[in-house]
Amino acid sequence: MNAIYIALLGMGTVGTGVVRILTNNACNIEQKVGAPVIIKKILVRNPGKSRSIATDAEFVTSFDDILNDPDIKIVVEVMGGELPAKEYMLAALQAGKHVVTANKDVVAKNGRELFEAAAANQCDFLFEASVGGGIPIIRPLKQCLAANQISEVMGIVNGTTNYMLTKMANEKMDYADVLAQAQAKGYAESDPTADVGGFDAARKIAILASIAFGARVTLDDVYVEGITNISIEDIEYARELDFIIKLLAVAKQDERGINVRVHPAFLPTSHPLAAVNDVFNAIFVKGDAVGEAMFYGRGAGELPTASAVTGDIIDVARDIRHNVSSRILCTCFEHKEIYPVGKTESPYYIRLLVEDKPGVLAAIAGAFGAQQVSIHSVIQKRKVERSTELVLITYRISDENIRLALNTLLGMSVVTKVGNVIRVEAEQIS
Repeated sequence: MNAIYIALLGMGTVGTGVVRILTNNACNIEQKVGAPVIIKKILVRNPGKSRSIATDAEFVTSFDDILNDPDIKIVVEVMGGELPAKEYMLAALQAGKHVVTANKDVVAKNGRELFEAAAANQCDFLFEASVGGGIPIIRPLKQCLAANQISEVMGIVNGTTNYMLTKMANEKMDYADVLAQAQAKGYAESDPTADVGGFDAARKIAILASIAFGARVTLDDVYVEGITNISIEDIEYARELDFIIKLLAVAKQDERGINVRVHPAFLPTSHPLAAVNDVFNAIFVKGDAVGEAMFYGRGAGELPTASAVTGDIIDVARDIRHNVSSRILCTCFEHKEIYPVGKTESPYYIRLLVEDKPGVLAAIAGAFGAQQVSIHSVIQKRKVERSTELVLITYRISDENIRLALNTLLGMSVVTKVGNVIRVEAEQIS
């Protein structure tokens, strides 16, 4: 059969993985597609650079060499970053070339424009690797779970922060030490803000929420908190209360609309996500028909991410063989209300330093009661100089009300410091 020619934009970690898979598994892929899939050109900055794997592809430095090549049917963007990746993908679609990408930044911010270009030019635009690395989640949401009304998508979608929180929990390392270790191992960048600040996870949950709920959810719609305020004290209190702290990406849909957020959370040790450790990712989905399902695996790395990219390449190649395209168009077709984090409800963990004298707990309970905040449990164990550390778990309450109660506490003379406030994802505390 006639070969299907593709071009890669970039040959970094993921691009190298794609070359490796297409080379090593060429016969198997040809059988699955019904035609050879061959890399014809690769866009790079330095064609003469030494590569870890040999390829017969031509290295080029101008995107026009790919755009103007009529043999190339699929453009695979694995260069990363928002620009010029977005312009290259848009130009490829407008030229009638199918596009596969691993780029969460572009999909989260510019997905609508690219989907519309793909539909207008009868091209495929696939992006399985943009969320979860090698974990299949985009295609299951669009195909296998398409009959469901999805009410919740919740996941651990950033390996760096999950590694850090795992180390803090298992080895009692503090935040600064575990960040330095993550950077030394290459899990965290020299500027780790995108990971520890929650922004990487925010891009991913915006994509997942859009697909799961059939709505336009952008990065600006996502409320974001990172893990920079998590201390070893919080980790230890979580353990004592039979919880574990995870950075969760959460998207929920109810009669009010959609809420999308990223933040640390106390998760019961019985929850399936609680056992997801180190650099692994997992995504938990609730649907009206399927019930609960979880997708687990490596969320990053050369071959896991390249596995998802190559799966998309095979899917597009099959469409080309059968002269079809855009079988599954953008499913983000409805306008749904995005309600603010202030309207969300959950139990809360609150760690306070208070004066060590009688009547303090009653005063704090009164301040909470004035904002309809009920206290589920209290721990008072540790003394810090002349103060006592007080840990409270509340019943379910709105974010607005907990903030009002905290503002009241901050104005009370008996409260020395509000150490931390963390949401609790536990249905049993209602």
